[in-house]
Amino acid sequence: MANTPSAKKRTKQIEKRRNHNASLRSMVRTYIKSVAKAIDTKNAKTAQAAYIIAVPIIDRMADKGIIHKNKAARHKSRLNSHIKALSVFAVTQQQ
Repeated sequence: MANTPSAKKRTKQIEKRRNHNASLRSMVRTYIKSVAKAIDTKNAKTAQAAYIIAVPIIDRMADKGIIHKNKAARHKSRLNSHIKALSVFAVTQQQ
């Protein structure tokens, strides 16, 4: 337990920051899930639109250090590859 006034203040600051970071991490997960859900519906246009909205948010959280930059790149890459596969699948279905 914190004994000094500065340690007590620091504990409050850490808790406040932890809650804020948890909120931002949750937001990133929500946007990633929205893209995944759009991919599951097999609608390439909806998935692409959700991806375009999610990418800047994922990048912003990586810049802030909420998630690691490699994790952000991995999510974007995997989502984009799923969308591309979906687009190819849609084109082959039309022919």
